[in-house]
Amino acid sequence: MYRSRFTENLDEHTLDYLSSISDDKEIVLYDILGSQAHTIMLYENKIITKKEARKILSSLEKLKKENLSIKSDSEDIHELIESLIIKKAGKQAGGKMHTARSRNDQVSLDIRMRIRDDINTICSCLLDMIETLVSLAEKNGNAIMPLYTHLQQAQIGFFSHYLLAYADALFRDLDRFYGTYGRVNESPLGAGPVGGTSLQIDRQSTAKMLGFKGLIENSIDATSTRDFVAEYVGQIAILMTNLSRLAEDFIIWSTSEFSFIELSDKFASTSSVMPQKKNPDILELTRGKTAQVIGYQMAILSNLKGLPTGYARDLQQIKTLIWPSSKIAISALLVNNAMLKSMKVNKHKMKKAIDSGYSISLDIAERLVKKGVPFRTAHMIIGKLVQSAANLKKPLSSLSPSEIRKSLGKYKMEPKELYGIIQSMNAYSLLEQRTSHGSSGRSEQKRMILDRKKKIQAYVIGTVKRTNEIKAAFENLAAKTRTMSK
Repeated sequence: MYRSRFTENLDEHTLDYLSSISDDKEIVLYDILGSQAHTIMLYENKIITKKEARKILSSLEKLKKENLSIKSDSEDIHELIESLIIKKAGKQAGGKMHTARSRNDQVSLDIRMRIRDDINTICSCLLDMIETLVSLAEKNGNAIMPLYTHLQQAQIGFFSHYLLAYADALFRDLDRFYGTYGRVNESPLGAGPVGGTSLQIDRQSTAKMLGFKGLIENSIDATSTRDFVAEYVGQIAILMTNLSRLAEDFIIWSTSEFSFIELSDKFASTSSVMPQKKNPDILELTRGKTAQVIGYQMAILSNLKGLPTGYARDLQQIKTLIWPSSKIAISALLVNNAMLKSMKVNKHKMKKAIDSGYSISLDIAERLVKKGVPFRTAHMIIGKLVQSAANLKKPLSSLSPSEIRKSLGKYKMEPKELYGIIQSMNAYSLLEQRTSHGSSGRSEQKRMILDRKKKIQAYVIGTVKRTNEIKAAFENLAAKTRTMSK
């Protein structure tokens, strides 16, 4: 249909190489909605007649109910839809639907509308998962565990502190998607191929009908930029990286050697030959799918980096990377959230790991600091003490005053005093004393949980508001379409 200049059609292999029909099924509805808004605008600005608009709108409405994933000789969904409208409404009316627009602003519009919806879905899923993490933190308020650096026991802390750390990381993901939404939610429609049109169109009108907050004003920028796609998939890559790190911890903690957590049978797989196996395949796939999305992001940036200004067909290849990225992000959030809700936390195992380690060492050193001992001296004393205990294969609490005396060496400190300090300390009392802002202390856990609950509610209101704004715009567009189709 678009080959006005040429005398020959594309051969079968070339068409298959050129066509994006198979990928465009993700944006069919958005292309129809954009065409409806554009048609109404053309009528309102006296570029087409009411009769012509009625035929086009009626045909577009019928097209919503048809399966457009059939094999076609069209290059893309835009050509296919236009050819079907011309067939249904006649060339005199249907041939005017594409007036004052190009496939260049059309495809940019469709992608923005789809990403906009996907962002709202991702935000909703993120909020659900954050809420689950905060709820688990509150539920496991008394579960204490070793906190790790370099995969070695570092300090003691509450399991809630760990969960809140990932809630906060996901809040940052939420913030990023929120900001990206504002940059996506601008209409390119009416920018034409690259330089606009001489016809008296109203770009603000179509933007409003489609629920956009405003326009991408510059017509070159509107049709040739895909930085918003790179930004969106980049945010997904960061989100998946956070989920992958969480998955890695849970994979380790669900081993028989740790047994800190146990996954529900619904989120585990077994071996084809080893009947005892309970494999964390869901978590492993989260790691694997993260690598996949990072690959998509690199492909998008590689595509964009060398393009000249203005639309180039290379941009078609970007579409194939957006929708799988959205699907991976949404499914990962849904599955991992359900997994979190059903997992069991083994508080006994977590506590036992603390008792067999030396993660209270810093707390003992800080107790000496409170008695006037320089921190570096306290660090050396406790370091020697830990070495002695490790050699004897004992916890610090089992060291006798005489064993402590040997460890002190040149340091002038009464062994009985240090023995008394160690004996007076236990994990729960230490966490009562941990009061620095944002620490793993009990009082800070309660404060942070309450704060995150309030934050969740604020974001829920904002996300629902955005979703409802788009829904209201589409309902108004549907009402206009029905009125004009009569």
